Amino acid sequence: MQLNRFHTAVLAAALGGIATLAHAQPTFESASPTAGSSVSQKANEGADKAMYKAVEYTNKSKPGPTVIVVPGEIKSNNATFTQKFASNNIADFGELELSHANFKVLERSDLGPLLNEFQLAYSMGDPGSAKKMLQKGKFKTTKYVVKFDILKAEQVAAAKEGVSGRTLGNIIGILGGSRGSYAAGEAVGSVETGAAAGVWIIGMRYKIMDANTTEQLAQGYTEEKMEVGAKGSSILGVSSSQEGGITLDGMVQRLVQKSVWEIDSKYK
Repeated sequence: MQLNRFHTAVLAAALGGIATLAHAQPTFESASPTAGSSVSQKANEGADKAMYKAVEYTNKSKPGPTVIVVPGEIKSNNATFTQKFASNNIADFGELELSHANFKVLERSDLGPLLNEFQLAYSMGDPGSAKKMLQKGKFKTTKYVVKFDILKAEQVAAAKEGVSGRTLGNIIGILGGSRGSYAAGEAVGSVETGAAAGVWIIGMRYKIMDANTTEQLAQGYTEEKMEVGAKGSSILGVSSSQEGGITLDGMVQRLVQKSVWEIDSKYK
């Protein structure tokens, strides 16, 4: 009897392990020929810092009201930013993060061809038009309309530095006079190092409007610095380089997360 119980326990544990494996999140291996190398490790360390990180919102356990996120405005004239981003991208991030914060988010795509009219109603503060559209189906329960605007996106600082061993190598070769000193001079003269960094400041404003009256109920503003950089070196013909930094996409999503954290904390 005890042996049977033991076999049953072992079988149950094995089946439990299989079930756990079956429900584990899938993982994928890199197909890059450099995978596992020191170059790959450095690149992955930088990529890990820029990856999406979920925010633990303060009031996540409390269900939030029904909201619609409408595309905001991009006030920046910076060509790099405006080529990369459209207001719809930012609204997509807003829908994602508000859902994570346990707000009931109605997809703006469900508005179909009425989306432009809907946006205009809240931009112009036209409660009549807003109410007319909110009488349809699931939109009747909408409490807030939320938008995220980019007010600032500009590179505010840049710096670079470099070291060349050419002059010092020449001096060593001349003063030494021997073959050894000449070789040393060649080695030192081959040293080239450089580094450059640029810092952006990106600022985001959020607005919360009453869905029925179009009246603005609250707004907030937050900024973040984004640094991108590169460095490289070359010694005796052997060169190495590294570049990285968070992307514009990642920075905008972090700003949306900060804004949603404040909305979750104050306006549920």
